[in-house]
Amino acid sequence: MANLAINGGKPVRTEPFPLWPPVTDEEAEALIRVLKSRKWSTPYGDEVVRFEQEFARFQGADYAIAVSSGEGALRVALQSVGIGPGDEVIIPAYTFIATATAVLSVNAIPIFVDIDPATYNISLKAFEEGITERTKGVIPVHFGGVPADMERILSIARKKDIKVIEDACQAWGSEYKGKKVGAIGDIGCFSFQSSKNITAGEGGIVVTNSRSLAERARALRNNGRFPDGRWYEHHLLGGNFRLTEFQGALLSIQLKNYPKEQKRREENAHYLKSLLDEIEGVEPLKMGIEVTACSYHLFIFKYKREYFNNRKKERFLEALNAEGIPASGGYLIPLYRQPLFLKGNFHPRGCPFTCPHYRGKVDYSSLFLPEAEKACAEEAVWLHQRLLLGTKRDIEDIATAIEKIRRYRDEL
Repeated sequence: MANLAINGGKPVRTEPFPLWPPVTDEEAEALIRVLKSRKWSTPYGDEVVRFEQEFARFQGADYAIAVSSGEGALRVALQSVGIGPGDEVIIPAYTFIATATAVLSVNAIPIFVDIDPATYNISLKAFEEGITERTKGVIPVHFGGVPADMERILSIARKKDIKVIEDACQAWGSEYKGKKVGAIGDIGCFSFQSSKNITAGEGGIVVTNSRSLAERARALRNNGRFPDGRWYEHHLLGGNFRLTEFQGALLSIQLKNYPKEQKRREENAHYLKSLLDEIEGVEPLKMGIEVTACSYHLFIFKYKREYFNNRKKERFLEALNAEGIPASGGYLIPLYRQPLFLKGNFHPRGCPFTCPHYRGKVDYSSLFLPEAEKACAEEAVWLHQRLLLGTKRDIEDIATAIEKIRRYRDEL
């Protein structure tokens, strides 16, 4: 008789985990309020302005500029710090593709480096080794919400006059040495896409402590207009990256409720880690003592196939999902092996790589970054943040299912 649910046994769990995104009467009333106001666009209402002020205070930044997406935030941030043709920007190979395409969108060159196997954040050694005379920027990604080692990143970057653009798209409220991420570097970016811990379906925001960068970002997100200029007066090559008033209203409510949700995620994540530490063959990612708060957009652990009869990660994931625990393996391949980069489907006529301002040579097809490859193909298991919003019983079910698969590994 089978024990594992994947083979017909009784699953550990049949009830659903908390649904995402949440829907409350307060949010519905806010949307109706904006609808009736007839002020649906950022320049005419006050919802987005209010949210920008609230988010800046929450994130410990002097300025916040709301935009239409996390990728839009990255693009505006890159333009704001002056990244452009001929420039190289170092990014980790294990991140969402928007980190790289934002670099391409400003006609700069993404340079992929490996990740730290303990945290899945950018490897500091790889960052330092990847610097050339063309390196003008680095984008440390606070992956899953775990802050990168900003002190050492800034130390390396400042010596070479490299701009630091934080990809905090999964890190609302995450703290590095008691300081919230985003405005630790020159400029930072957050996302409010539908899976995110704070969401309006889509949306993003740029934060900084620099008044000049904030003014530039504000103009770039609004077709190059400066706030004190005339409506049809355009000074910079910007675009329409504006957030709607509907989204601003939703995000204000989400942000108000966020601290208690973040606390619950952190408590449940710590509990889950303590349970998984007792199970051979799984290893939660580590974070240093400098991490004083984490958003836990993802709870990630490593799957060690040698403890599961050497079965591939895909089989373990099938078994875990069959037990009622929704989990994924995350990215299937590192960014440099995406068809976009292997086929060179960039701008017409090969830009930005054929740009006369660029004197380097990049061959993505020759890259092999072992830790990023291992995370994708063999190790990484992702649990979405909504699983951490439940009860201790929910968390125990996750550990029970993993332990069950380990115990009956011969059935895999």
